[in-house]
Amino acid sequence: MTGSDVSAHGAAGAVRAVNKTITKRIAVVTVVVGLAVVFKILGLGHYFTLSYVKASQAKFAALYADHRLIVIAVYMLIYILVTSLSLPGAAVMTLAGGALFGLLTGTIVVSFASTIGATLACFVSRSVLRDWVQNKFADKLKTVNEGTEKEGAFYLFTLRLIPVFPFWLINLVMGLTKMPLRTFYWVSQAGMLAGTIVYVNAGKELAKIDSLAGILSPGLIISFALLGIFPLAAKKLLNLYKSKKIRTTKLHS
Repeated sequence: MTGSDVSAHGAAGAVRAVNKTITKRIAVVTVVVGLAVVFKILGLGHYFTLSYVKASQAKFAALYADHRLIVIAVYMLIYILVTSLSLPGAAVMTLAGGALFGLLTGTIVVSFASTIGATLACFVSRSVLRDWVQNKFADKLKTVNEGTEKEGAFYLFTLRLIPVFPFWLINLVMGLTKMPLRTFYWVSQAGMLAGTIVYVNAGKELAKIDSLAGILSPGLIISFALLGIFPLAAKKLLNLYKSKKIRTTKLHS
């Protein structure tokens, strides 16, 4: 085989590799877009509303009592699909998880489902939607890149603890950083845990409402007060931590 034959063979191999990559990306985009279109056309958003969840509460509770593992598995699958495709409904699904499973089981189920879905969304952004995300969210990407370079995984932790950006946007934009997916996964799960507990607890309290008087129950009022106070308290604690860290650094310098 001559030198020109080797070069031609190498070029052909490179072309095949590129075509294979493009084919994979087209396939993933087709699946993602197809599922999103089906979600829209069939009006599936109706099933991710508090009114639907409340109206179907008794039916879901009876189903869960008879088939616990199957219901948990189906719930997790739907939650993962919703979050990985960046579809609306994650917040309602979290509240529904609290209403259906209770605080402990609901927190565990939602924590893993939301983190797996977020990691898949990050992966799709990194491997398929890179150019689209880069053009669509260039200003947000600049902020995230600067934060990640300065603070590393701790920056993602703060974004999860204090949602400055929407949940789905963090997943997409972080896909364009160099952070390993396994780091993204465990930091996201740790950072979202406190917020997950607050939302699941609110869902648990919502499940107890069977009349308008229930809206004024102490448990529900406290739960929704926590939803508003938690981000502010978390931000305050993080600012105190950063101030302490800066003082410590100055003392040792």
